[in-house]
Amino acid sequence: MSQRLTCVSTVLVGFVLVGTLTLTSGHDLASSDRAMYFKLASAGGYVRLAHEPACSDATSLQAVQQTGGTQKIVREGIAVEFSAKPNETGKELVEGTEASVRFKISDNTTGQPVRNLHPAAWIDHKNADFGPEDRRCREKIQSFLQSSLTHRPDIDLNTYLVLTLNKEPNISVIDPLSGFGGSKLYTLIELKSPGEDWVMSKDQHRVFVTIPSAGEVAVIDTREWKVIANIDAGPSPGRVVLQPDEKYLWVANDTSDEKPGGLTVIDASTLKVVSRINTGAGVHDVRLSDDNRYAFVTNKQSGTLSIIDVRKLTKTKDLKVGSLPSGLAFSPLSKAVYVINEGSGDIVVINAERAEILTRIKAEPGLAAIRFAPGDRYGFVVNRQTNVVNVFDSATNGLLHTIPVGKAPDQVSFTRNFAYVRSAGDEFVTMINLAAPGKSGAETAVTRFPAGQRAPELSPSKSSADAVVPAPEDGAVLVANPADQMIYYYMEGMAAPMGTFQNYRRDPRALLVLDRSLREKSPGVYEATVKLNGHGKYDVAFLLDAPRVANCFTVTINENPELSRQREIPISIQTLPSEPIAYVGESYALRFKVIDVKTNRTRSDLKDVGVLTFLAPGIWQQRQWASVSSDGVYEIRFVPPQAGIYYVFFECPSLTVQFNQLPRLTVQANNRAGS
Repeated sequence: MSQRLTCVSTVLVGFVLVGTLTLTSGHDLASSDRAMYFKLASAGGYVRLAHEPACSDATSLQAVQQTGGTQKIVREGIAVEFSAKPNETGKELVEGTEASVRFKISDNTTGQPVRNLHPAAWIDHKNADFGPEDRRCREKIQSFLQSSLTHRPDIDLNTYLVLTLNKEPNISVIDPLSGFGGSKLYTLIELKSPGEDWVMSKDQHRVFVTIPSAGEVAVIDTREWKVIANIDAGPSPGRVVLQPDEKYLWVANDTSDEKPGGLTVIDASTLKVVSRINTGAGVHDVRLSDDNRYAFVTNKQSGTLSIIDVRKLTKTKDLKVGSLPSGLAFSPLSKAVYVINEGSGDIVVINAERAEILTRIKAEPGLAAIRFAPGDRYGFVVNRQTNVVNVFDSATNGLLHTIPVGKAPDQVSFTRNFAYVRSAGDEFVTMINLAAPGKSGAETAVTRFPAGQRAPELSPSKSSADAVVPAPEDGAVLVANPADQMIYYYMEGMAAPMGTFQNYRRDPRALLVLDRSLREKSPGVYEATVKLNGHGKYDVAFLLDAPRVANCFTVTINENPELSRQREIPISIQTLPSEPIAYVGESYALRFKVIDVKTNRTRSDLKDVGVLTFLAPGIWQQRQWASVSSDGVYEIRFVPPQAGIYYVFFECPSLTVQFNQLPRLTVQANNRAGS
């Protein structure tokens, strides 16, 4: 295939291989369709341009008009204005800081914004000083679309990260589109003990995680990927909800008996506890009204609903709602609160303003979860005992449908077109078409797909947080299966998931998606916040699918002196002769010396030389400290579990040297002949 891309092709040929799941070549796909780029790349494969249609001179790249800090091109009747501005005080872009990357797209004739587009963009170091007319810009875009590890951009503005709340005391952060040394594990965030529930701020900069055994809420900064605070959240914190205006964080304090529990209220900006409110006994669910005036809390053992005045942070009323209230939802459309009773099987409708019971919708005992579909009219209630979903209309407060689903359903979540019901008792996820709830025959608009090999309840790992979440691409979801220790990627219309992501032998209890891609913040304005991870001149490669527009803008990022000092690596690794090949099941010795960069002398005094060894693409790994002999030779041993390529990385915490700062080694492992 030609390496020169004279015009963005309209045909994709590619394959995805994930375990035993294969997407073969021959599919007609738009090459710059951002959604398909995500679908293929997130499944772990690659895409490539199959042919290069002839392009006239009229489609060649045009000169960029520059006014102040804005660069502009006009192509195919479309004007694209690019700018990049620092988020912090100052006029210049500096490495190590955050910046807002902005593309304003409008009709060049009318000036009207062009909405609902899917632009793609990448920031990559400018290796040669060439003008925007150069075809190498298109070659660069082509290489990025191939989703290979040979040439990845310095910053990808089309990515998202998947966070998994694990049974273990940690959170995995997975990069579906690329990976460090072949592993898609972007980072691992350690917690004091396993988390129960979590919520992300609207700007995606913070994640709040309840930790029941520690009695705390961990606050994670997603820009630095570290825990910045552990807040005393009272006994057994469970559910956590961030109110719509994000002023307060509401944390439920659960009890397992008749002892009273309640709420801990935390100021989300100062991270200080502002109130503790007793409500009732049992496990609690919490919801806020859309105007931030009221908080509603179920008390399962007490059989009550507590209503909190948010402005006064005081309880105003306890309503007796029934037997074992297990969940609730608020509908901005009807201005009502809906409480489900697990024991009696009814759905209690409460006027939020007057705090009065309006009516009861009769269902069956065993109700486990309730949530409203987009639009807030149709409510979906899952029944864990009868294996059905009850659908009701908030306009009439009447039951519409009872739809059979999988065994022991426990959660429901939504995309724009479907409701997804997770079954804890089998491996299937049930999809209900949202075009059908208000119509007769809705029961027939139901399909199922397998999300794994084993039923989620076979894992002891449980959480009240969502295990099925929408992916950034329209019509796609991610499903966590703790029993399989896997995350499945499903696209609507498919018979089975398109791909999988490993959770590296950890049980994923729940998922969150942090979308770092370009998003339409206002009509025709597409923005993303990025952290600048280098300095110098950079290409900002821009691609639009319809109409077809490709261009490389230019941006200069200034060096950060503080980061320059941090980048000075004090040691280097000098490997010593070893066996050229490792063998499966046999101990392999890797010997090396540590050299002081300034003195060029061997250092034998380091007690914390760490070595990370993993089998590409990250399916097995081993971390260990190297032993050192009197003559300054360090050694580690590992036993390859299977044939393949093993990557070896080095660290030294006492010298602040991290795994990604020193060159990696590669070790090949083979099976012994005849074995």
